Amino acid sequence: MIEQQMAESIVLQRVIFPEHGDPQSLPLYLDPETWTWQVAGERDDEFRLAQARGIADESLTRKAVRLTNRNGLAWLEGRRGLRVPAAKSVSLASYFNAFPASYWNSWTSLSGVRLRVSTTGAGRIVVFRSNARGVIQRIDGVEVTGTRTTEFDLPFTSFIDGGWLWFDLIAGDEPLHLVQADWLAPEDASPRVNGTATVSITTLNRGDYCTKLLEAIGTDEDARASLDRVLVVDQGSERIMENAGFAAAEAALDGRLQVIEQRNLGGSGGFSRGMLETLRAGESEYIILLDDDVEIEPESLRRAVTFANFCIKPTIVGGHMLDMYDKSKLHAYAEGIRWSPFIWGPFTPHRHDFAESNLRQTPWLHRRFDVDYNGWWMSLIPVRVLDEIGLSLPVFIKWDDAEYSLRARAAGYATVSLPGAAVWHVSWVDKDDSHDWQAFFHARNRLVAALLHSPLRRGGRLWRANLAADVKNLLTMDYYTVAMRHEAVRNVFEGPHQLHTDMVDRLPRVRALGTEFREAKLIRSAADRPHFPAREIMSVTTGRVEPGPRGLGFVRWIAAQTWRHAFVRPKGIDAPHAHLAYQDARWFEVPEYDSVLITNAEGSGATWHVRNPKLFRKMLRDTVRLNLAYRRRWRELREQYRSALPEITSSTTWAKSLDQE
Repeated sequence: MIEQQMAESIVLQRVIFPEHGDPQSLPLYLDPETWTWQVAGERDDEFRLAQARGIADESLTRKAVRLTNRNGLAWLEGRRGLRVPAAKSVSLASYFNAFPASYWNSWTSLSGVRLRVSTTGAGRIVVFRSNARGVIQRIDGVEVTGTRTTEFDLPFTSFIDGGWLWFDLIAGDEPLHLVQADWLAPEDASPRVNGTATVSITTLNRGDYCTKLLEAIGTDEDARASLDRVLVVDQGSERIMENAGFAAAEAALDGRLQVIEQRNLGGSGGFSRGMLETLRAGESEYIILLDDDVEIEPESLRRAVTFANFCIKPTIVGGHMLDMYDKSKLHAYAEGIRWSPFIWGPFTPHRHDFAESNLRQTPWLHRRFDVDYNGWWMSLIPVRVLDEIGLSLPVFIKWDDAEYSLRARAAGYATVSLPGAAVWHVSWVDKDDSHDWQAFFHARNRLVAALLHSPLRRGGRLWRANLAADVKNLLTMDYYTVAMRHEAVRNVFEGPHQLHTDMVDRLPRVRALGTEFREAKLIRSAADRPHFPAREIMSVTTGRVEPGPRGLGFVRWIAAQTWRHAFVRPKGIDAPHAHLAYQDARWFEVPEYDSVLITNAEGSGATWHVRNPKLFRKMLRDTVRLNLAYRRRWRELREQYRSALPEITSSTTWAKSLDQE
């Protein structure tokens, strides 16, 4: 521990608090709770998932239980300060305020960090570290009185596999005030570059969300200082410049805001326009991609830029996604690709709630996780990477972010999901975009990405995964989804060079396809939905979900259902036989009906599914034929797409598509 006057040092991470004191988000900033432990039961979902992903150890059999609920709102004193009441303590072992030492140790040139804490009053500052197994150790502490600035030099000597640093504040007989605290680079450390960033936001008719986001960025002076420009690529019919909040957003950004209007070319079209403009401007070291429907902790922007500056080599730096409507929940901590079925997903337990189990109580959070990609809800990309590997894949929506990180890694550029940098985004809890018009883009873009990056012969088990998905959708009488997935495969056969022109009109064509299918129409009005006597409401889930038929029983069941759906004439299909809630409409239960209503994921309406043997037979034949066709042609298609990739992602080609030649 060192006492000295505040010296000029590079701030890596500021200790900050939510300015508006949202009680839901507060556990992300501080941890004032008292906890005990209980043994986790066999059905503890987090423990079982961690075991399945190979990250569980014996410490995970303990589960944290809250004993008190001091939410700490009254303790906040502005953006940087905190008042700890007499005889109370608070831990800064939280998502936004602990220091992710293992990430800085692994990816940057730093060999340590300096913690500087300014306080007023009497009490103690205690510094802790953890290892990759979540074992916590006290490493330093000091008593403080009066107005004082205390510094701790903390070397990175044992953080290879994981571990965090943080400090606790313990008040004495009087309140202890935290004036501010910072995690600093050592005095002799210097970044690889002193870069700044351009933020690029693609928006489509979300003016209220987007203007609030712009104002939040602009009103944080430290975040704003790391930015050269903020680009908004407006692809909607409701112009953001006409939104009531635009004037305040523009004023907050103090001349840095630029709005570009263009036709709707999806996320990849909007982000590629931002990339192109950033390359042409030549003023920024990085571009930061942000979704328009997010709330941001502005400190995240400054942290991402600072981390990237200290990285040993240019690195994509991603931020995490928190749930906008349940703010203490983290969507996923680390994500990657499962190569054999070629599908994305979390490496870690998903939807972790920091309000239930903060950093001190969650051992798996202390391990460092390397990722395959980071979502473009927040992602910093070095301009050097844009120069070398090009812009986004022209695929409208879905898989553009994952494909880009895979392409960058092949060129030697890693992606890091940085703890402590995050946005709040509408989560996927109330969404199921695998059954609406987006199913086409899910299927087509996944297949294209696999052709470009799968290391497995003929794409591994991708064809089997797609075949199984088609059969499930056919058995649930979701013929529209299968039709879109078939159209996706046919589109891949047309080759890579049509992807740019396909962006222009593919969305209306996919939506038009839905007019041919009853289940594509969402019934929103209660007056239009049939209602059923209570005794006939089926499959109400009240406990553990049964997994469905298995083993030989599954083989018999699938054969019987396939025969029934293909050849047995349906009965009484003029009206639905039941109405299943979304969570009850499991793929092995819906096939038992000939006509059924199913509520959608967000609960805003229901779709009517009716069995059609003739359509089932035709689509089943097409499913088998198409999935075998691309498997058979895999080598040919792979060569087509891989050889075309540099051209279709180049700035020149994108400039033509964006009418910016």
